[in-house]
Amino acid sequence: MDTVLSAQWRMLSQQKTCAPPPQGLDRLWHRGAGMVGRLSRGSSLYIRQAESVLALEKAYRHVSDRNLRERIAALGSRYRLGRNNKVDRVLAFVILREVASRTVGMRPYPVQVAGALALYDGCIVEMATGEGKTLVATLPAVLAGWRRRGCHVITANDYLAERDADLMSAIYRFCGLTVGCVTAGMASRQRKAAYNADVTYCTGKEVAADFLRDRLIGSDFRGLPGLILSKMSGGHEDRFGRMVQRGLEYAIVDEADSILIDGASTPLLISGDGPNQAHIEAYEQAAGLAAGLDPSTDFRVTRDPPHIYLTPKGKLRLAELAEPLGGLWTGARRRGELVLQALVANEMYVRGKHYVVQDDKVVIVDEYTGRLMPDRTWRNGLHQAIEAKERVSVNLPKETFARISFQRFFRLYRKLSGMSGTVAEVREELWDIYQTAVISIPTHRLCRRFLSPDRIFATAAAKWDAVEEEICAVHQTGRPILVGTGSIGDSERLSQRLTARGLDHHLLNAVKHESEARIIADAGRRRHITVSTNMAGRGTDIKLGPDVAELGGLHVIATERFSARRIDRQLSGRCARHGDPGSHVVFVSLEDELIDQDSRIIVSTLRRWFGRKDRECYSAHWRWLIEAIQKSAERRSFRMRRNVMAADNWLDRNLGFTVNES
Repeated sequence: MDTVLSAQWRMLSQQKTCAPPPQGLDRLWHRGAGMVGRLSRGSSLYIRQAESVLALEKAYRHVSDRNLRERIAALGSRYRLGRNNKVDRVLAFVILREVASRTVGMRPYPVQVAGALALYDGCIVEMATGEGKTLVATLPAVLAGWRRRGCHVITANDYLAERDADLMSAIYRFCGLTVGCVTAGMASRQRKAAYNADVTYCTGKEVAADFLRDRLIGSDFRGLPGLILSKMSGGHEDRFGRMVQRGLEYAIVDEADSILIDGASTPLLISGDGPNQAHIEAYEQAAGLAAGLDPSTDFRVTRDPPHIYLTPKGKLRLAELAEPLGGLWTGARRRGELVLQALVANEMYVRGKHYVVQDDKVVIVDEYTGRLMPDRTWRNGLHQAIEAKERVSVNLPKETFARISFQRFFRLYRKLSGMSGTVAEVREELWDIYQTAVISIPTHRLCRRFLSPDRIFATAAAKWDAVEEEICAVHQTGRPILVGTGSIGDSERLSQRLTARGLDHHLLNAVKHESEARIIADAGRRRHITVSTNMAGRGTDIKLGPDVAELGGLHVIATERFSARRIDRQLSGRCARHGDPGSHVVFVSLEDELIDQDSRIIVSTLRRWFGRKDRECYSAHWRWLIEAIQKSAERRSFRMRRNVMAADNWLDRNLGFTVNES
């Protein structure tokens, strides 16, 4: 079997290699083993290994480029043949440190070397924001590239994939490797060439979609014998040639918490338009029927867990409203499903927070990053229900041809590692789901971030007044300010307040994102005010302007606590990078969505302790309450992701890819 055929079979065979995580007592044993592993393989181990790398670097400072390439070729040959050992790994990192200095002018710090060593061991590495994770990923990617089986460096978006591939390409070329980049809109031939490179930069969405498309194509071959016969006969040569990937060998995931945790339960679908045009009218009619129901008597909404159901009176009222429509509306079950979907769209999905309307289209907003996702739609008719609610063109429901969750997809890699600034809170989940240990690497310079106690208010109005006053007071000192909000609507309302106060500022959210790079580049300059959703928290770097460090650095204001503590840390990580000074403060109200929905009874009792409605509480006990609410929300999200994984495992056991016989 030739090399290409072998690689394609390896890709096809990976359909069956994703074993479900252990359950019950096995899960407890597995978690205990992971804890022992983390204790025996902590950051101190990799710091010591990094020190041994630095001890040898003087021997390579004055080696010529030609001699260095010869040594790299010898090392690469041993890795390709699988004859490398621990000594070769230390030597490889010594050489790569020198190569990075000569090609891109960046010599990895000891902590960066330690992080790279942990990545190569298959760990998830926590490194603070601004510690140079782009360079860190390059070092293990080179070692994986020498094996000639492919290495995927997964980034958050196409811009970062192109930027990082271009920025680090000189290192790869010096080491005798090729580098490719896969982005949206690329043709199949370009994708295939990029995946055939030794190191490929891409987004999780693109690599998973290509995997699904290849698997649909490969399902016609019916296993290895069919693949071999097809190759020999040439009967399916065109179809075989459309497969772009060569297997899932090794992945290095940047912003691992965002991709492996926040996006874990998001299913990726290969779909096409459904055949039934009558569905469009049905969704529009359902929106009208839902508007005729009384929320006080006809239906109930529960927030924990989120659920909507019709009351007996509501079912009778719905039957009465639907009687003139006839057709599918005569069936109680189908009628209830459509109207409940419309009620979910009305009651639980908010314009400006969960989605926006652009060019007569409903566009989803990522709740964790605040970025638009124009290529995604909600499933099971929810997207059509929201389109009907907003009175835009209702698109046909999609017919699913193939699906896979990101959680399941990344477990298909033979080796998986990743890095992020905020993964400590989910270390147990990462071990349970992906069997990857989390290693926290210390910062290169001492962190000088000042964290103020939370400022907690009884009402949202009092909180926003205090936020406005805080911005004005800090602005007078000349310090730059970054304000993080939880939704597009909040960012725009705060922007209107600042405009009324005569304060010049920049607004950055999913709607106004065209100048994101420029806005973030200027956010650290003297007297600059930036109001943003949490999209400013990932993949960008805020550098302080002249004399700003002497004033105290960047001041970050968070206007609420998020459902995951990691998201809070992402925003606070925007300040005090690279040893610079900075400060962070959080404003919270008891009317914030997180608190009001999760602890309504407790909060209503505590509100009475305030006395005056606009009073601010400085008690540390309130922070304890908020942390308890956040932990409860995190556990609920974890259960949801485990349910998605259980569904994936059930589908894998009971269903397979089938092909219609012609």
